[in-house]
Amino acid sequence: MLEGIHPLLTGELLLHLDRMGHSDAVVVADAHFPAWALGTRVVDLPGTSTPDVVTAIRTVLPLDDAPGMDLMASADGEVLDVQRELMVAAGTDEQSARFVERFGYYDVAKSAYLMVRTGETRKYGNALLRKGVVGHPSA
Repeated sequence: MLEGIHPLLTGELLLHLDRMGHSDAVVVADAHFPAWALGTRVVDLPGTSTPDVVTAIRTVLPLDDAPGMDLMASADGEVLDVQRELMVAAGTDEQSARFVERFGYYDVAKSAYLMVRTGETRKYGNALLRKGVVGHPSA
């Protein structure tokens, strides 16, 4: 047990986040996302929401320069509530986040260092976070 660590950050998840380098990506995926088909490293956190997991990850991981976050664009291009919640959790906004079409998002996600599959059931509740420089003055 550790103090000062967000309770959603399991030892396994912390290990992978620590091993990530600058600009490596972590996908925080909803329950619909094909994480196991696309990823080589997958951590399952059932019963969690993607905004809650992004909030936890951001306590230890600074975002890279823009775009530090990619979101899967909804079919009609509307910004959904879950996407707004993800931007707030990441500390970003619509101007600094990048929205990527669904199949393009899958292609970007394939190169992610890590996938975290949550229990999020809202559609388009996925976020890709790029790791910034740890200890950098802007972090």
